[in-house]
Order: sequence, then C-alpha cells, then structure tokens
Amino acid sequence: MAESKEYMTLPEENGSINIAEEVIAAIAVGAVREVEGVSGMMTTLGGSVSDLVTNRKNAQKSIRGVKIDMTGAALTLDLFLTVQYGHPIPEVAKNAQTAVSSSVEAMTGCAVEAVNIHVGGVTLN
Repeated sequence: MAESKEYMTLPEENGSINIAEEVIAAIAVGAVREVEGVSGMMTTLGGSVSDLVTNRKNAQKSIRGVKIDMTGAALTLDLFLTVQYGHPIPEVAKNAQTAVSSSVEAMTGCAVEAVNIHVGGVTLN
C-alpha cells in the first residue's frame, strides 16, 4: 500500500507546483545544521532521530525532528533539537528560527508564518 504524502501546492499561471513535506523538512534540517550551537535533532516524542527509522508510526508524526503544519497559505514549522553546552539557548533558538524561515521561504516560495523551536536537551560535546 502506498503512503499518502502531504504536499504544499503553489498555484501558478501554467499549472501548479507541489512540494512534498519531506522536501520542506530537508530544507529546514539543512538550515538548522548550519546554526552554531545546535548539536542535533530529536523526534517530537523525545527520542533520537535514529528512532524514526525503526518505528514508522513515529515517522508519520515527525520527519527528521520537524513537524510541519501546512494549513492555510503559510507554513508553521516545529523543530525539535538539542543545543551544545555553553551556548545560550535563547540565542541559538532565535538564530535557528531565522535560518529556517529564510531558507524555506527562499527555496520554496512559501510564506513561513512561524518557526517554533523546542529544545529537548543539552549535549556536552
């Protein structure tokens, strides 16, 4: 049985553009990896990203630690991450919000309404 995928649809003059949820999640993860102080991603359920591979039910709720709400004309993204010890959490979260929002908007053309950062842990390395 094929999985049903969620798409963001952008109507254009000559047709429409459909962008898969996985693509938006990949853009968000790529952007947040570049933020100084971010040490990793987590699932929405508090596990590590590797848990998503072994449990497909969790994978439907969160893609690589990114939850996407595509209702309406704008996107709302929730990112679940860990921060390196010694980096100010509010500063890292703000930088992550800015990086994700600008990357997703630039690469997809979709408006980003909000980027919610959920810090689930601090790593010592």
